[in-house]
Amino acid sequence: MAPAATEEKSRGKYCASCITVVVILVGLPLWWRTTETYRASLPYAQISELDFLLLDISVLVEVVFARGTLTAEQQKKLLPQTQFSQKENRLNDKTGFKYRYEKTYRAATGIEQDAIMGENVEEAVVTLPRVYESSAGSVVIYVVPADTQLLPQEVTVYIGKHRAAFLRSPVTRSHSAEDVLRDVDDSIEEILQAMSFTDDMVVAALSSRVPSGTFGTDTFTGSMTAFKSSLGYEITFSLLNPDPKSHDVCWDIERAVNNYVQPFLDKLSFIANFSVDSQILYYAVLGVTPRFDKTSSSFSLNEDSLPHVINPVEAKLGSSVASSYPVLNFLLYVPEYSHSPLYIRDSNGSPVETNAFHSSRWGGIMIYNVDHERLNETLHPISVKVDMARVMEVFLAQLRLLLGIQKVQPPPESIVQSPGNMIVTDWEIDRLLWVRTVENIATATNTLTSLAQLLDEIGNIVINDNIASEVYSAVASVQRSLQELETGRLLPAFQASQEAITSSERAFFDPSLLHLLYFPDDQKFAIYIPLFLPMCVPIVLSLLKTGKEFKWRRKVD
Repeated sequence: MAPAATEEKSRGKYCASCITVVVILVGLPLWWRTTETYRASLPYAQISELDFLLLDISVLVEVVFARGTLTAEQQKKLLPQTQFSQKENRLNDKTGFKYRYEKTYRAATGIEQDAIMGENVEEAVVTLPRVYESSAGSVVIYVVPADTQLLPQEVTVYIGKHRAAFLRSPVTRSHSAEDVLRDVDDSIEEILQAMSFTDDMVVAALSSRVPSGTFGTDTFTGSMTAFKSSLGYEITFSLLNPDPKSHDVCWDIERAVNNYVQPFLDKLSFIANFSVDSQILYYAVLGVTPRFDKTSSSFSLNEDSLPHVINPVEAKLGSSVASSYPVLNFLLYVPEYSHSPLYIRDSNGSPVETNAFHSSRWGGIMIYNVDHERLNETLHPISVKVDMARVMEVFLAQLRLLLGIQKVQPPPESIVQSPGNMIVTDWEIDRLLWVRTVENIATATNTLTSLAQLLDEIGNIVINDNIASEVYSAVASVQRSLQELETGRLLPAFQASQEAITSSERAFFDPSLLHLLYFPDDQKFAIYIPLFLPMCVPIVLSLLKTGKEFKWRRKVD
């Protein structure tokens, strides 16, 4: 073979080898790198730990003994000291909670003693918060002498509207130090069940992590009434006038909201964002035909028919603001002339005092009857001016229930002070914060666990840096909230839980996580093989030919 031909053949083999090396060492890695799905790192190990949620909750309790409640010997042995009482509740293999009361026993200071020795307990309730600074979630219990004039004679416990309660001392001079603590602690446990959270409240808040049917329905009765924790709520007041020919209804809803509802919402403004609007709907009738009662010459709606009232009315309702927040509906219904007066009756057939009812996680409806004596005197509609004080009293009570502020079961022989101008007591807000914090933690951990599982199963979803940042932020906020709960700092724990649920939902509902936006690996190969195959065929054939020649030379040699 001529030298030129041999040199040309060698050059061809060298080029094929170089192209092959470049394709394998540069082309394939470059192609793989430029077509792979970008996935920022996530804290999978920490999320896996959060899947096993065991809450550790501390409640700070101060027990203050007034002068005259302990003998000198009892006071010397007992004060000051700190004790812990702990309880644990495991709901399933992955969820549970334990809580402890950190009780500090001390004697009353001089200023506290002056307030306690008075004869007006309401004045003491106002004076004492100026003396001590109570943090959210904490409770102060003042043990007063058995013969005190501060409490009514038949009252053993008085729960104030702040974070303080008064307990008539069950201690006698013959009690030992151990008997004193035991008798006082028994009464304190009952007070704390009213002023702080209960087992059922925490179990209900963790219901999203517990399979349905695990606990009895009584445990979740209160939680099913209230809306789930949310960053905001829309409140809509609607006036339903099905018979405008007979009724010209006027309601001063703006002034009523400013006077009754807004002060209540202002107290809860740090828990969620609230927006309020109102509307008037004409010719909107109930979906159920009332039954006429001859004995009372009135119409009635039975308790069994109330669920059927909501659906037809709800179809006519609307919100002026487009939002993802839950909507709380409050309807004032003025019955049409042909169905007046209209009363709601309970299961026993007795009229409901408020003539109103509420539906769990939806809202409430109140029926407002009109006096029709003047209807025959004129052809014009009756001018009806709604008594907004009576209406708002009912709606405000329903609003409290729907937001999770439930009535407490006070201890025997006790009085619970009305919040008065405060609208809602400090310890009622604390009870709501306990529930919302636990509920936020449970929701955030569920969201993070679901997100981690989703991203682990579907490998072609892009994980952007901002999503990873939100996930890291959510995990850190959950951990911080758990730490704050453990130290008894309720307000920081709640704020951290809100940050956790915000970050976790931002990450979970990020539009870029739609896996259909990206090609799976099988589709990626299907797209690129028609491009690479024609290029690879001559390279592979030349390599095969070079290999055969190499083997032939080895045999010849």
